Amino acid sequence: MGILIKNGTIVTATRTFVGDVLTSEGTIVAVGPDLEAAASDTTIDASGQYVFPGGVDPHVHMELPFMGTVSADDFESGTAAGVAGGTTSIIDFVIPARNQDMMEGLAEWHAKAKKSVADYAFHMAVTWWGDKSAEWMRRCVEEEGIPSFKTFMAYRGAIGVDDFELIKVMRTAKELGALTTVHAEHGDMVVHLQDQLFNEGHTGPKYHARSRPAPVEAEATSRAIMLARMTKEPLYIVHVTTAQSVEAIAEARSRGQNVMGETCPQYLLLDDSVYDKPGFEGAAAVMSPPIRPKGHQEPLWAALRSGTLEVVATDHCPFNQKGQKEMGKDDFRKIPNGAAGIEHRLALMYTYGVLEGRLDLNQFVDVTSTRAAKIFGLYPRKGSITVGADADLVIWDPEATGEISVKTHHHKVDRNIFEGFATKGAPSTVVVNGRVQFQDGDLRVTRGAGRYLKRSL
Repeated sequence: MGILIKNGTIVTATRTFVGDVLTSEGTIVAVGPDLEAAASDTTIDASGQYVFPGGVDPHVHMELPFMGTVSADDFESGTAAGVAGGTTSIIDFVIPARNQDMMEGLAEWHAKAKKSVADYAFHMAVTWWGDKSAEWMRRCVEEEGIPSFKTFMAYRGAIGVDDFELIKVMRTAKELGALTTVHAEHGDMVVHLQDQLFNEGHTGPKYHARSRPAPVEAEATSRAIMLARMTKEPLYIVHVTTAQSVEAIAEARSRGQNVMGETCPQYLLLDDSVYDKPGFEGAAAVMSPPIRPKGHQEPLWAALRSGTLEVVATDHCPFNQKGQKEMGKDDFRKIPNGAAGIEHRLALMYTYGVLEGRLDLNQFVDVTSTRAAKIFGLYPRKGSITVGADADLVIWDPEATGEISVKTHHHKVDRNIFEGFATKGAPSTVVVNGRVQFQDGDLRVTRGAGRYLKRSL
């Protein structure tokens, strides 16, 4: 059995044309005009709608143990929320505890991810450097299909690494033909500012942002770029939030250095007034890096248009206000960092990117799907509408209207940082591995249907 999508406006990262897409056994088998379905195939008329490749989110944290609790979405609920919003593949992060065997951590994540309703891959976080670290990295690349490594320049004493460890990661990744990704914040300065503010009696959520000001990220971004230049290692900067970081990436790219950058909808659409909400409500938007003051958002949009930033991910890592964020009610340093976003990424980027003229349709597909697939070794299986690609497809109704609300989202969390945002455009049908998993508001996902994606760069 297959699916024939008729008369849609097919949009890829490079082309826009009216045509049909035929799938069989989970794979795209034909793209073109006037295709015919077999008697057993399901036909969907996409007239007046767009057909996009399924979204690829390369930065999520499902059921992540962090700051004394675990992120609220597990692999089932998180990937299901993604499907409802048009994201059909994710890359999560295996984050071993400090001094933990990487392979042991990987086994833990594999066990958790078996619940996934959509396909998934992993990055491996290097949270410390020991005698076996280089061998573990080799096994990740050569045996486990994990050619990308995450390092944290923040979170000192927990999962963060120092510069010497980061250099070791970069050198080893270079030898293996792998990619280093970096969370860029000056970890020691963050700790200093946190303690200083707290000791001055500042305990509320707004002081989380003030303990991680823009220069903290900008300095770490520039330092990571320098280290990558010295080691000749490609570099991918996750969740870029500041104009200064964009400038550092642009400067590096201008001299030919292979530096890539990612941002997220919250950094494009919100500003630090979210931390001024009454009571403890600002805690819902506590994440690292934090939401920035006005003035940083437009440079991020401009960087997406120019290609200086190449990917829009989510850093989806939600925590409930009740029972989780409340752990830091009297001390902002203890508020679990993170928020939900996987379900809303495409709708927000379409509404506030495409419809407001900040991105064209092809750029929209590129930053939400194709580019991430190319960077992280999933293309053309993912992120494309081509013969032989996985049948991960989104039929997009450009006239659909909605309003983001905790009352209607599929995330398993009690707050939504985009509460009240109006959207125009939404998936009418989402096909995952050749199966209709979302249609006209009805989510039909199957626990455990997701497949692990081994990657190579």
